[in-house]
Amino acid sequence: MHPRIEDYALIGDEQTVALVGRDGSIDWLCLPRFDSGACFARLLGDEDNGHWRIAPKDADGPCTRRAYRPGTLVLDTEWDTPQGSVRVTDLMPQRDRAPDVVRVVEGLSGRVTLRSTLRLRFDYGSIVPWVRRADGHRVAVAGPDSVWLRSEPEVRTWGEDFGTHSEFTVAEGEKVAFVLTWHPSHEPRPPQVDPHEALRHSVADWRAWSSRCQYDGPYRDAVVRSLITLKALTYRPTGGIVAAPTTSLPEELGGVRNWDYRYCWLRDSTLTLGALLAAGYQEEAEAWRDWLLRAVAGDPADLQIMYGVAGERRLPETELPWLAGHAGSAPVRIGNDAAGQLQLDVYGEVLDSLSLARHSGLPVGEDVWHLQCALLEFLRTAWREPDEGLWEVRGRRRHFVHSKVMVWVAADRAVRTLEEDPALDGDLEGWRALRDEVHREVCERGYDPERNTFTQSYGSRALDAALLLIPRVGFLPPDDPRVLGTIEAVRAELGEGGLVRRYTADATAVDGVPGGEGTFLVCSFWLADALHMTGRTKEARELFERLVGLANDVGLLSEEYDPVLGRQLGNFPQAFSHIGLVNTALALYGSEQAG
Repeated sequence: MHPRIEDYALIGDEQTVALVGRDGSIDWLCLPRFDSGACFARLLGDEDNGHWRIAPKDADGPCTRRAYRPGTLVLDTEWDTPQGSVRVTDLMPQRDRAPDVVRVVEGLSGRVTLRSTLRLRFDYGSIVPWVRRADGHRVAVAGPDSVWLRSEPEVRTWGEDFGTHSEFTVAEGEKVAFVLTWHPSHEPRPPQVDPHEALRHSVADWRAWSSRCQYDGPYRDAVVRSLITLKALTYRPTGGIVAAPTTSLPEELGGVRNWDYRYCWLRDSTLTLGALLAAGYQEEAEAWRDWLLRAVAGDPADLQIMYGVAGERRLPETELPWLAGHAGSAPVRIGNDAAGQLQLDVYGEVLDSLSLARHSGLPVGEDVWHLQCALLEFLRTAWREPDEGLWEVRGRRRHFVHSKVMVWVAADRAVRTLEEDPALDGDLEGWRALRDEVHREVCERGYDPERNTFTQSYGSRALDAALLLIPRVGFLPPDDPRVLGTIEAVRAELGEGGLVRRYTADATAVDGVPGGEGTFLVCSFWLADALHMTGRTKEARELFERLVGLANDVGLLSEEYDPVLGRQLGNFPQAFSHIGLVNTALALYGSEQAG
C-alpha cells in the first residue's frame, strides 16, 4: 500500500529537503536545490523510481514510534522487534559545499539486524546511474550527478536489482552511520562530514534558532514546529521561501489537480513577513523582504505571481509520463505555467509587505519607495482589467473581488506612508482618489445585497474564502454588516465538516480544471481569524484547536484536508498552512503570553 501524504516527515538543510516515511524510507529528495531533479521519487511512483530505506530486516510496515528531537529538524524513528529495539536518526546538516543526508543507526536494546536498500534514480526517477566502488565507498554517476555513499564503521554492500544493499546488526549502545553526499559529477569529491559531529551540531544549531521564538502562549510547540518548517522551506542563499518542497501531490486522490509548488509565491509575502516578525525572527524577515525586492525588480508590468528560489522567471511546465503519480494521481508536472498569469492581488501583497517592513523597522532604502511608486502607477490603469485571481484559475479571466480589494490595499498603504512621512514624493491626492474609486466599485459590483455577502467576482453568485480577508486588510471594519454577512455565507456555502473550501465545490466552473479538491487549510485559519475579529473568539479557538489536531504525528500540515476520508491532500508540507497556524495563534493567544 502506498504511503499516505501524512505518513511523511521532513528533514532539510535550508537548500533542499528529504521526505522520510514511517517505514524508514526516504521517498523524495531533490538535489542540490528544492527545484532540482529528484533522485528519490517513490513519493510519485514506486520503489523503482528511487528510495532509500533503513529498517529492521523483517519489518514490512511502519515504525513503532517517531518524533523530532524538541526544537529541531532532527528525526528519530524507532522500532521495537522481538530481537530488541533500534533507532534511526535522520538529518541533513547545514551544508558547507555539498548536500549530505546523514542516517545514524543506534541499538537501544537486544541485537537487531537491519537492512539498507538504496535505489538512486536521477532526473525524477528515470535514470539508473552507473555504480562503482572507490576508496571503499559506493559512487553513483549519471550525467551531471554524482552521489557517494559511505558508512562508519564500514558496512559491506552489494549490488542487486539495480540497487545497493547492506545488512548489519547492532547491539545496545552500538552505532552505524551512513552518509550520502551529492556533488556535480565533473567536480572532485567534496570533504567528508563526520556524521556524529554533524548530528551534535545540527541539534545545537536548531535548538539555538528555535529558542529565539518570542511566542510563549498556548500551543507553543505547534507554533515552533511551524516556524521550524518555514525555516526548512527557506532557500538560505537567497532568503526565498518555497510554497512546498514537493510537486504533484494531488488535491484529489486519483485526480489531475497536481501542481509544482517548489517555487516562491508573492501571495504569501505579507503573511509570511508578519509571522516571522511577530515571532521574533527579524533576520529571516529581512532576508525574505530582500528576496522580494530582487525578484520584483524591473518593469511593473512584468511582475509575476511566483519566481524560482533565486528569482528565476522562466518556470516552464512539463509532464513526466514515467511517474504514475501519488496514489495513481496523474499527471506528474514539473514547472508551473501559472507563473505567466496576471494576478492583480500580488501588487497589493508586495506593497503591503513593504509597508509592513517599513513600520517594523527593517532597513528601507530610497529605491524601495521608488519601486512602490512604480507599482502603484502601473495599477492606476491596470486595476480595471480582469485577471486570473489569487487561486491561479486556468479558466477565463474575471474581475475577482479579492484582486480588487488588494488593489485597494496597494493604494491605501501608499497613502498611509505619505501621510506618515510627508518628506517622501508621491501623488497623495491621486492615490487617495484611486483608493476611493476602487472601494466604491467593489462595494457596488462585488457585493450581493440579496444575500448580504461579497462574491467571488463581479456579477457572480459564487463565493471565495479569500473574502474572509476583507476585515484583516482593513477594507471594511469587522463589525460592518457586509463583513458579518460574508463570513456567514462563506461558512454556509463553502463549509464542509467545519472546515472551508477555497471556492465553490463545482470547481471546474471556476478554474477550468476537472475534478474536485479538499478543504483548504489556510482558508480555515482565515475563518478562525475572521471569527476572532468579529468577537466570536470562543468559536475561533475551537476551530483553531481542530486545525492544529489535523497535523500529522510530527506536526506537519499539507495544503488541503479531506474531512470525509480523513486524509491530508496537496503538496506537503505547505508553507501557507503553517503561516496560517502561526498568525492565528498569535492573534488568538498573543495577549496571554507569559510575562
